[in-house]
Amino acid sequence: MTDSDTSPASQRLPSGVHHAVRPGCALLRLETTASREGILDGAWWPRSRDIGAELPALLSALTEHLGPLTRVGLDATAWEELPTRIVVDDRVVHVDSFPVGDDTVLVTRGDQDHFSLLVIPPDATPEAAHAAMAQAVLAGNVSPAEQILIDTGGGQTPTG
Repeated sequence: MTDSDTSPASQRLPSGVHHAVRPGCALLRLETTASREGILDGAWWPRSRDIGAELPALLSALTEHLGPLTRVGLDATAWEELPTRIVVDDRVVHVDSFPVGDDTVLVTRGDQDHFSLLVIPPDATPEAAHAAMAQAVLAGNVSPAEQILIDTGGGQTPTG
């Protein structure tokens, strides 16, 4: 198979990861480096806009890789019924909400360590979600979340 036989998204993700990406998944680029290049640390494709149903699983998975989390910041206009806190692994994670419309979730570990995740709309097509997630985790990616969704069609809903 040559490079011209594969899509850009499949070139960026290992094949096993590419096929495993589905609603409810998060794809992360967690590197321990002195400089944090790029804008995003990963991407998340929730199943719905019900944050009470979606956020606990994401935060639990992140806690396994990052350790205890203290805060999560969300766009207030993108979610239904935002809580002010969620308990994850017997620890309280505070939820901050702002009407920013920036297609991201910000996760805080400790006092100053922040991780920014692109949020793929729940109703995005699998192809668009795969492409957006792949672009978000590229080392050195400088495209903001909104631009990634525009470039990949990740903000568009499936037809039919």
